[in-house]
Amino acid sequence: MTDSSDTPDRDSRSGETADPADTTDTNGSADTNGSADSADAAGSVDGADTTDAAGSAGTANQADTPDPVDTTGSSGAAGTAPEASASAADTAATDTGAPPRKLIIAAAGLAVALAAGVGAIGLFGRDTGTDPAGGAQADADATGPAGPLPLVSIPAPESDSDACRRMLEAVPDRLTSSGEQLQRRELAEPAPPATAAWGQDSPVVLRCGLDRPPELKRTSTLRQINGVQWLHVPDEAGPSATWYVVDRPVFLALTVPEGTGTGPLQRISDLADETMKQVSPTF
Repeated sequence: MTDSSDTPDRDSRSGETADPADTTDTNGSADTNGSADSADAAGSVDGADTTDAAGSAGTANQADTPDPVDTTGSSGAAGTAPEASASAADTAATDTGAPPRKLIIAAAGLAVALAAGVGAIGLFGRDTGTDPAGGAQADADATGPAGPLPLVSIPAPESDSDACRRMLEAVPDRLTSSGEQLQRRELAEPAPPATAAWGQDSPVVLRCGLDRPPELKRTSTLRQINGVQWLHVPDEAGPSATWYVVDRPVFLALTVPEGTGTGPLQRISDLADETMKQVSPTF
């Protein structure tokens, strides 16, 4: 597949390039503060051409992570069960059948931790009789990121659909982010279905065929990027965020770390538009 770069907005209706200041509210009220809408992207992705598709009044409901419960006391009586303090977001996820947002982000975070462990083993856990620094650099130059990337599986009932199959066949070997080329990673077995990842230290992870995200509501603020509507869900516990494609036959989730440029979002938008027909978001 060919290298991709931060591409301009290819929406034939506007012909404009991605511009953080080009924002309109499709619910009828003009948004004259382009920079504020860029800041609403939670700092994780900047510069994408966005359109609020459901109005600025409704952001995704977010629930606080429950505090740990002490289940033992000095008197020996058992404390309250942790399940009793489940968050409202987890309850909503159960109602819709979709995995909680925390699970998707935690899965990406675990991948980062495991990748770091694999990298450490690769650097210090073998004796080749050569200079460790020089050997590691030679391996990196020859093969890119070292070792398969472990990812946690999450429910994806539509992962074997034709739409996901076409999407995964079309994804590129590299994504461009802020001028940096992110190499596609090999996934460790057992690999989650309909999943791809790019980058080494903090990978960008694409998943296809997920259940409807519980944060998607009629009042949710949607952003249009290259003709595709996205729901932006920041991570409450960290700097990463997950973006959901919500106007295609299947749901896509793109988890991006802090500092990721607009390139991955634009490229995945283009591929979603090319491989899947547009549908109305379901709430």
